[in-house]
Amino acid sequence: MTKKLKIRDLTMRDGQQSLFATRMKQENVDRLLPLYREAGFYIMEVWGGAVPDSVMRYLGESPWERLRACSKAMKGISLLSALSRGRNLFGYVPYPNYVLEGFYKEAIKNGLNVMRIFDALNDINNIKDSIIMINQLGGISDAAVCYTVDPKEEPRQEAPKKKGFFSKLFGGHSEEAAAAPEKIFTDEYFVNKAREMERIGAKMISLKDMAGLVNPSRIFSLMPKLKQAVKVPVDFHTHCTPGYGLASVLTAIIKGVDIVDTNIWWFGGGTAAPAIELVWIFCQKLGIEMEVNMDAVAKIRKELVNARKALADFDLNKNNWPKDFDEAYKAMPKNIDAEFDRAIKAATENNEPELLDACHKIEAYFGFPKPNDLVREAEVPGGMYSNMVANLRALKAEDVLEEAMALIPKVRRDAGLVPLVTPTSQIVGSQAVALALDRRNGKPDYSNKNNQFISLVKGEYGTTPVPVDPEFRRQITGSPEEKAYDTSSYKKPANPKLEEFGGVELATNDEEMLLLELLPAVATGFLKNKRKAEYEAAKAAAPKEEKVEKKEEAKGPQVTGPVMKAPMGGTVLEIKVKPGDKINVGDIVMVYEAMKMENDLAADMAGTVKRVLVAENDVMGTDQPIIEFE
Repeated sequence: MTKKLKIRDLTMRDGQQSLFATRMKQENVDRLLPLYREAGFYIMEVWGGAVPDSVMRYLGESPWERLRACSKAMKGISLLSALSRGRNLFGYVPYPNYVLEGFYKEAIKNGLNVMRIFDALNDINNIKDSIIMINQLGGISDAAVCYTVDPKEEPRQEAPKKKGFFSKLFGGHSEEAAAAPEKIFTDEYFVNKAREMERIGAKMISLKDMAGLVNPSRIFSLMPKLKQAVKVPVDFHTHCTPGYGLASVLTAIIKGVDIVDTNIWWFGGGTAAPAIELVWIFCQKLGIEMEVNMDAVAKIRKELVNARKALADFDLNKNNWPKDFDEAYKAMPKNIDAEFDRAIKAATENNEPELLDACHKIEAYFGFPKPNDLVREAEVPGGMYSNMVANLRALKAEDVLEEAMALIPKVRRDAGLVPLVTPTSQIVGSQAVALALDRRNGKPDYSNKNNQFISLVKGEYGTTPVPVDPEFRRQITGSPEEKAYDTSSYKKPANPKLEEFGGVELATNDEEMLLLELLPAVATGFLKNKRKAEYEAAKAAAPKEEKVEKKEEAKGPQVTGPVMKAPMGGTVLEIKVKPGDKINVGDIVMVYEAMKMENDLAADMAGTVKRVLVAENDVMGTDQPIIEFE
């Protein structure tokens, strides 16, 4: 009987990770959907953690409309999947069960089939309710075990050698030498998490490696244990950024994985999952039937090249495209064909150096980006890295990237050894950037703390893999005591009437209200623009009124007093002071969003506020004057 392999396609939400995923317009998606129906993937992942946010933020589109369009076009041929951060859904706060249930109900009603649920801390308590709800609502619960690694060991210092007789006799080794730290993220750690998820009711298990750090040798050991431990199908998700992706996927296939996550050629490799075309070649050689119509994939590939060209402004590798697959495959020399065979032999024998060498030569021939050594050394997800690059570029602070990357392990250890998966990857990445900026500006570490990092250290995101040092928690939160999340204090966001648009409510139905709950800052701007467009359309259709010329607004007075400047660029969410207020150093004057994190901004001088130079929802730049003092 021929062995079969199922594929979960990530192109629609995950191509080249963050930047492509955040800029793919609905019109581009619509052109691809008929071809996807023909391809017949087992699963299409159409929503990730970034998609609902980004389609509103950057494209002015509704994520619900995207889901409905995909469902209507696919007609049940492929299962549609999305990511859910368990208790946090797509947001950064723990939501009560009624919000979880409302979201899952709306998503399944609009065509979602599979919800891949994960928790950034691998805290089972944060995902169990989601698993149960999705099953009850008629969806398929896919519980993800988030892969991570232990921090690199610090160089050990041996204790002084003993000078006695026995010391001389046995070579002077000392029992007092520091022992290596205990390994936390063992095979058994991940297997036990998977087993518990299945016990709760998960219908699938995903080994989710968002950093691309699971190497082939680890898969060789771990995948058989996972397959033996659970009866439900096992899916493998990884990235190519550090250079392990293709080799680890091949090893997983050989070791019996049921489903692998891939991207289509132009959106594969690099920071994304491996290209399906390379996986197909391996399957051909292994005698494994890949359950996808590759002729239809070829048609999608031709469309995607145009989509990538249209997204050139957001392409981190726009000068390093892969070769055209069809031409390169037809002309593939014998030595490269032999590398596929060498990779298979090495994967079967768990010869990791040989396997990686073969896979890197394959990727080099087809023109995929080289492994990112910086990412591998810093042990971060590709999407986290591309986000940091893009955001630091926007802040005009690219010079701190290397230091910020080097600080990630420190921030991670300080926060309880958290895995780097969304949202903790964003929280840690943002805090590492803030730490690097602190050091550049001569300030003590953690002078600037984002609000999500404070919540993480408090314990509001759940139980961390190792306890946070109480003294560090005191430094960050003001108290050494751990404080778990409390959904009983959750307040439904306000749904104000917009008098400027005829008194209509900001959110006009359940799905819009859910967007306000999950992504309040972004959804507020999106829905205001939507209501404005509706109001202006209705006004245009009404009888014309005589136009009254507006006088040119007078420019405000010149800034003459001392000013407080923005430490980082970002969007103003809330202003907490007004003219005439007396403030002291350290008082919180506003809340702003930078790198998708909410941050409190404390006053760096004392005085009386003369003018606030920005307004809510304004985008401010680094070092921009924001408050003038008398």
